[in-house]
Amino acid sequence: MSTVLANLRTAVAAMMPEVREDLASLVAIPSCAFPDFPAEPVLEAANATVELLKRYGVENARLIEIPDGYPSVWGEIPGPEGAPVVLMYNHYDVQPAPMEQGWETDPFQPVEKNGRLYGRGAADDKSGILQNIASIRAVAGSMPVTVKILIEGEEETKSHLGPFVEANPELFACDVFIITDLGNTRGNEPVITISERGDVSCIVEVKTLDRSVHSGKFGGAVPDALVALIRMLATLHDDAGNTIVPGATRFTWEGADFPEDLYRDATGLLPGVELIGEGTLSTRLWSSPSVTVIGLDAPTVKDGGNVLQPSARAKLSMRIAPGSDQDAELEALMSHLRSVAPWGAQVTVEKVKAGAPFKVPTDGPALQLAKDAMSEAFGSDCQFIGSGASIPLLNILESAVPNAEFILWGAQDVEHARIHGTNESVDLAELERCILAQALFLQKLGSVS
Repeated sequence: MSTVLANLRTAVAAMMPEVREDLASLVAIPSCAFPDFPAEPVLEAANATVELLKRYGVENARLIEIPDGYPSVWGEIPGPEGAPVVLMYNHYDVQPAPMEQGWETDPFQPVEKNGRLYGRGAADDKSGILQNIASIRAVAGSMPVTVKILIEGEEETKSHLGPFVEANPELFACDVFIITDLGNTRGNEPVITISERGDVSCIVEVKTLDRSVHSGKFGGAVPDALVALIRMLATLHDDAGNTIVPGATRFTWEGADFPEDLYRDATGLLPGVELIGEGTLSTRLWSSPSVTVIGLDAPTVKDGGNVLQPSARAKLSMRIAPGSDQDAELEALMSHLRSVAPWGAQVTVEKVKAGAPFKVPTDGPALQLAKDAMSEAFGSDCQFIGSGASIPLLNILESAVPNAEFILWGAQDVEHARIHGTNESVDLAELERCILAQALFLQKLGSVS
């Protein structure tokens, strides 16, 4: 073990009791920025984050007002003249967490069990705040790089930060973005995320009648709009479960695979239910399209009557492969839906969203330094993985600062963290390793400048 790594390991270990208490204090603030949720806790979390940054060494931490949205937290630490500039990003807002979802403990009364801290936001993404500021403190006194830190207040809902970035690109100028809003597949198995799927969506509406009619008197010759819609939706997948929208991009993932046993456990797949699709799990999850029906306008079972439906609607989301064009992928989905309408049914398809995928070039020098830092901090080889989800701001940051590299990592392990779900938690030992890896990366980056 190098002297630098040993010294950082000691410094980070000494910080962890304070890190744990500070993370618990943040988790206790129900900072849900969704519409119809109270603003006071969100603003409380923003101000608490500012004070936390100051205590960890970002003395000029402050709020920056985001038009029409909640404030972001901002701070800067100058490094040596000519040193690389690193911008750290994550968010302080959280998903809703109603107890009726099945929480075993109050989501905003954090508790520690078996080395994990439980509570909404413990992993996603208040752990990222502590990862960033603790890594800064670990190298305090000899800061080898210039640091900018950006902590958003609306990542989990409709964000207003994107237009602010587009209007102020000079503020975000840097050499490397560090995004601490992801995690390893399994704890203590180091990975860096190098791609995210995009997300396109549309609403399809089918009409066959100008009014509801008796299903006994008229059924059998007059097409039911809901049945027509069901037949259309069934064409989106083949018998194996592959998404088969003509023109949608797919490719074979060449990095690490996703362990099937972990995948089954993490998803709560019921006994006897088969996995769908073909190819490796990583290919299905990270580099292939995936269509989901996320909404359906149809009579409920409770209210269903003996009538033929004159109209029916569905909202579809399609995750799209890294490197694909979101507008072309959405058009492929919409064109397919129009082409498969049965029985002359009238079909309209309305665009909802075209979110671009994100792909990190793997030949950048900073990414290699980050991979080395992860390997050394964790004591095993770091691998590259993808993500089936997306962080839309990344594309905006890339457009604003086109020559910057991106490092995507964090303490949100897939195995147990349950982000967005019930009983969310973070492994405090995993957070410690991530802090160590990030501090070591800062030292490595500064030493080669």
